[in-house]
Amino acid sequence: MHTIPLAASSAALPCPAWFTARQQAAWTRYLAAPAPKRGDEAWRFSNIKQLDFSSFAKSTEAGPAADLIARSSGLEATAAKLIFVNETLVSAQSSLPAGVICLPLAEALVSHSALVEAHFMKQETRLGSAKYAAWHEASLTNGMFIHVPDDVEVAHPIEIHHWLAGDNTVIFPHTLVVTGSHAKVRVVEMFRSADELQPGLAIAVNDLSAGPGSKLDYVAIQAFNEVSRIIQINETAAARDAATTGFILNTGAAWVRNESLSRLEGAGARSDMLAVSIPARAQEYDQRTFQHHVSAGAFSDLLYKNSLYDYATTIFSGLIFVDEGAHHTDAYQTCRNLLMSDTCEANSMPGLEINADQVKCSHGSTSSQISEEEIFYLRARGIDPIAARQLIARGFSVEVVERLGNPALEALVIRFIDDKFAHIASGGA
Repeated sequence: MHTIPLAASSAALPCPAWFTARQQAAWTRYLAAPAPKRGDEAWRFSNIKQLDFSSFAKSTEAGPAADLIARSSGLEATAAKLIFVNETLVSAQSSLPAGVICLPLAEALVSHSALVEAHFMKQETRLGSAKYAAWHEASLTNGMFIHVPDDVEVAHPIEIHHWLAGDNTVIFPHTLVVTGSHAKVRVVEMFRSADELQPGLAIAVNDLSAGPGSKLDYVAIQAFNEVSRIIQINETAAARDAATTGFILNTGAAWVRNESLSRLEGAGARSDMLAVSIPARAQEYDQRTFQHHVSAGAFSDLLYKNSLYDYATTIFSGLIFVDEGAHHTDAYQTCRNLLMSDTCEANSMPGLEINADQVKCSHGSTSSQISEEEIFYLRARGIDPIAARQLIARGFSVEVVERLGNPALEALVIRFIDDKFAHIASGGA
């Protein structure tokens, strides 16, 4: 594995004219766009007070880089590993196949400008956070650009660490992944706080563009401290016969807004949208999804699972939208909530809008507490009630994790899940 030269922020590099124009236009849109209001359908059940970001500012400091590099543990085998602290790349190593581009976005804007322009933020942000997507576009200084050319398979995952350091710091991480025809890649991003007591904010966007017949897997592990906030916008496009998997794990942050849009643009395209969230204490996780079937003969499957403790809140609002002419669509949407206390709150709003014929679509949501029969079964085998509940909640979550289909990656995700359950069991100490 060789070291990738560290790139400076985009502010230190000569940005192409198209990018400068995009940022200026985005700033104008941000200023003109009204802030969400309580009555907006896209923000139904949301805590609008969490959108007061006036106390946050960008930091030019990279923070305690050496310590954070040492703490950036993940998978044993990776094709590349990159570590960012407040959008500054502080460590990068790679053993990628020839032809694969894996560069900081600030550098790719210069060396592969036309390729970045062809794919950068092409989809409309339509799930409520258009204002904050514009803020992101206007403010980002760095991120990741990954391009896998036709017929190239990256055997091991590309691992990216984002550290948020400093008091009331805001970051704008951006990840753009493009696969050529019949290419294959898996990208894992981890979002963490350098300090457990310092509030932070992340406005994150990832663009995923899967070419014909390709396989693109994306995993986001969000484990910020519980005084931070994040808006994460995930936009995926799948061409003919492409397969995409998007997985989100939420264990950290005081307030989370996930917006995930998957656009199926060719016959035979497949999208799997997966999420596991484990909020406790007063954490709020707000999840909005859109499965957009543009082309006939495509498949999408969404499975979100939330395990709620204490006074936690979750919101799920999902829509399967089938365009006219997108016949023979096969689409599923399921949200399941496991209520681990009498004081938590789960709000679910699944939906369908079908404008084509001969489709097979289903959607649904369930919310329930653990059955006393399950607890009795485990207690009869010598397991105390608290441990029994944790085992059931863990099994509830693992069903989603197993769909990743990669033992090493599943083990990494489960490690973060177990850390959260241990934190809950200890009372958050």
